[in-house]
Amino acid sequence: MTIAKLDDMPLLTPKLGVELRYAQSNGLLWKDIWIPSNTPQAPHERPKGTTAEHHGRKHSKAHPAASKRPNPAFRTPQLETISQIEASLILPQFTAADAWRLGSALRERLLPIPTPVVINISLANANQTLFHTATHSGVMPDNDVWVARKRKTVLRWGVSTWYLHCKFAGDEKAFAEKYGLGPSAGEYAIHGGGIPIRVKGVEGVVAVVVVSGLKQHEDHAVIVEVLKEFI
Repeated sequence: MTIAKLDDMPLLTPKLGVELRYAQSNGLLWKDIWIPSNTPQAPHERPKGTTAEHHGRKHSKAHPAASKRPNPAFRTPQLETISQIEASLILPQFTAADAWRLGSALRERLLPIPTPVVINISLANANQTLFHTATHSGVMPDNDVWVARKRKTVLRWGVSTWYLHCKFAGDEKAFAEKYGLGPSAGEYAIHGGGIPIRVKGVEGVVAVVVVSGLKQHEDHAVIVEVLKEFI
């Protein structure tokens, strides 16, 4: 099975978005994999200067750069390809020092973006935080709640929250009913931005990295972009 290459995926830019190249990889376009334009987003994760109306159709004058965010036509996400990309993100090792380097690299990548973003890295076998920071002032306490929900989702299903979001087309009710979550449904979130960290030769998830504050596909994409540098 050929793994889709990540090299054609450009870096997150200071324009508050992922500028996609529509280069084909395994016959698929990157926009087919990453961004369905009708992806819902939690209010706290919308960039400042946008309204609830499709995060981009209306913008305040305070952040004119937000109007440059990509808004490609909707295409059904390719779950198999998302899964292949995640399966390729196997690190050679993962220590506290590696967590610091990974978190610092994410912070460095996100600093040019004025939207405040939370970065969290924690071990899977205990609720032990190895890295936690906000890129700018203005982060709401609610972001930490979303970090916890994304983390818990990754630990239970062993896949990224973006994968689950695409699998259920963002339908949290269907997701909750499928797994019989009942009253505990609110403890989980299928919003992109939570990714499992796996290590070569180690069974299961070793740690979880979460980004919260951008659009959810951007939260997911920036983690993938930075993680590939550690392989």
